[in-house]
Amino acid sequence: MSERLLLVLDEGTTSTRAMLYAPDGRRVGMAQRELTQYYPRPGWVEHDAAEIWDRTLACAREMVDQAGGADRIVAIGITNQRETVVAWDRRTGEPLARAIVWQDRRTADACAALREGGHERLVQERTGLVIDPYFSATKMRWMLDNVPDVAGAGDALAFGTVESWLVWKLTGGLHVSDASNASRTQLMALDGAGWDAELCTLFGVPMGALPQIVDNAGMFGATLPDLLGGAIPICGLAGDQQAATIGQGRLAPGEAKATLGTGAFILTPMGEVLPRSAHRLLGTVLCQIDGRRSYALEGSIFVAGSLIQWLRDRLGLIEAAEDSDAIARSVPDNGGVYMLPALSGLGAPYWQPEATGTITGLTHGTGRAHIVRAALESMAHQVQDLGRAFAADGAPWTRLRIDGGMSANDWIAQDLADILGLTVERPADVETTARGAAMLAGVGAGLFSDLAAAGAMASALVRFEPAMEPARRMERLAGWRKLIKG
Repeated sequence: MSERLLLVLDEGTTSTRAMLYAPDGRRVGMAQRELTQYYPRPGWVEHDAAEIWDRTLACAREMVDQAGGADRIVAIGITNQRETVVAWDRRTGEPLARAIVWQDRRTADACAALREGGHERLVQERTGLVIDPYFSATKMRWMLDNVPDVAGAGDALAFGTVESWLVWKLTGGLHVSDASNASRTQLMALDGAGWDAELCTLFGVPMGALPQIVDNAGMFGATLPDLLGGAIPICGLAGDQQAATIGQGRLAPGEAKATLGTGAFILTPMGEVLPRSAHRLLGTVLCQIDGRRSYALEGSIFVAGSLIQWLRDRLGLIEAAEDSDAIARSVPDNGGVYMLPALSGLGAPYWQPEATGTITGLTHGTGRAHIVRAALESMAHQVQDLGRAFAADGAPWTRLRIDGGMSANDWIAQDLADILGLTVERPADVETTARGAAMLAGVGAGLFSDLAAAGAMASALVRFEPAMEPARRMERLAGWRKLIKG
């Protein structure tokens, strides 16, 4: 392998991966390890940060070996599950507690108290985010209040999202967080250069425990030579949804992408204009390069691919995730069955953290296939609800580009086109989150002059056009709205 490559560390919710990319966009290698999910109480979701590190390092070493050594790697890009919080000791570099995952709902009461105290307007205006357990700040406060090792760490306490944790471990002590991840904590103003003192006080998070906020592309540091057989520069950092947007080449206002992974996340770039939503969408930093920020509107659906996992592991309705396509096609329609998949509450545009899942329309004629089909159909309906909110906020979609593991299901891709009434595009390689991190690393390492030039790494597209009869579409939408209004 003669060419020099980009190494991406893609730290997701259910697995961690390392991937090798050539500068022309070809993915030439991948290693993957599963991550253990901990559910100590209803609504609680945790990860072992030490396991995240160990398994990420194992994947990275496998890819460095495949590349032919550290000197064959131009740069590393890192992308990560956002909002998940890690607390560690600066002196030892070891975690002080399990990481609290983005899906976790344990701070719902604390969030309700903040809303009742009249703080949501300030938080939303300054950060673009609603007050919800999804975001990082109340997770940090919960750790301080409930984990003695965190509360007692004093000046040795370090907080960070997962990219911050991985950079610390890779470099032996560099404590940074990129602007896209920092914008998801509720502790940084969208137009602020650093952490916001008033927000840190409101949430009770010590600023001294937080990392330095940096760009998404640049020379951030280098790996300890003994970890990967040489010092490799770390040049790209981004939260997974921002990385996927970049990897999809969705950089101009009005271009929408939906990542269908464990959850589903739709972003529409807004340029350098601060995003403001009157329909409970989120404003977020899309990218910061050379200190200049671009922004996006975002809608978050908490349960997507994890619903298929639930059908498989908890209900036993399918043996493997890929079976869901054929099962859905085995019946002509949903038989009147609708599913509200609120297994982790409801995200945008509802923001109901206490909501639970519902299945309606069951009869003696209902079979396994109807329930599976209703689960898959819920994806398009939730995305359609978000599409209406984006349009109402002045950011209508002209077409939707999808990625993530769930998007490989042709039935889901076609159902999205049918229910949205829009062309849906899917790249031939749906791993656009990792591709976006590779593009950022390429810019940071000087392989590309900017993200537009890095677009040379983009993948070819497959298109799905609307084909559902209008009457059937209206029937589906009416059934879904009845379920939502419940």
